[in-house]
Amino acid sequence: MTDFDKVKNYYNTFNEKDRLTADSSGKLEFEMTMKILKKYLPSKGTILDLGGASGAYTFPLAKQGYTLYLADLSEKLIMQAKEKRNDEKIENIISCDVVNAIDLSIYKDEQFDVVLLFGPLYHLLEQEEREKCIKEVYRVLKKDGILFASFIPYLSGSIALIDRYLKHPEQVDKKNLSKVFDTGKFNNNDNKGFQEGYYPTSKELEHLFESHHFTKITIRSIRGFAYEKEDALYRIKDNAMFEKIMDLIEKTSNQQELIETCGHAIYVGKKL
Repeated sequence: MTDFDKVKNYYNTFNEKDRLTADSSGKLEFEMTMKILKKYLPSKGTILDLGGASGAYTFPLAKQGYTLYLADLSEKLIMQAKEKRNDEKIENIISCDVVNAIDLSIYKDEQFDVVLLFGPLYHLLEQEEREKCIKEVYRVLKKDGILFASFIPYLSGSIALIDRYLKHPEQVDKKNLSKVFDTGKFNNNDNKGFQEGYYPTSKELEHLFESHHFTKITIRSIRGFAYEKEDALYRIKDNAMFEKIMDLIEKTSNQQELIETCGHAIYVGKKL
């Protein structure tokens, strides 16, 4: 079973609040994710941002006129979101709640037009937990509701552990490295660093949603071939060239090789 205390403790120390603004990789991920949301979101509606941390997407979407409910496992991140909501007096963020993604019992059946699942699938180690999560998402979505789910693909997550070993050898040894390559499950040997990681292939994830009555709209890499080239990308001074490269990132983002090896990816589906 996933050790949810380890996950919470990780987010108590990791600066998740500024992850998408602190460097070029976060900036590109945010920009590309917002483009994806703009393309597939309905023109209006009620959104559950499940695993939404301190509201990196909740606040900009609320400012666009959507009604938002924010939920996350971390009490610290939810407190940060509540403080920001109160400071900015944003009335269409209805609630900020501490919630485990496998139990959405505080929400009604068919309450939401959209669910953002940006985070929980990074950590749910067991098939049973993922099944519970997707069943609950299905339950709270309205008919024809849209799901956006980010995940860390198998090759991206597994290969990244080599780099983690080089920087933090206390977190990775031959045993847990072999386990993640065999099963997609990462159990950190140390209490510091990313905890309880799960890395599915895109086909595995697609099958998970299909088996729970979602139909795929798209599945794609978020940062595409700009993955780990973000600093250089944002140094480009020729605006026309920059826009051309961004356009090519978009056009190639659904290629299987890029989905599997270029960092976070995203599934967009519709409730049948």
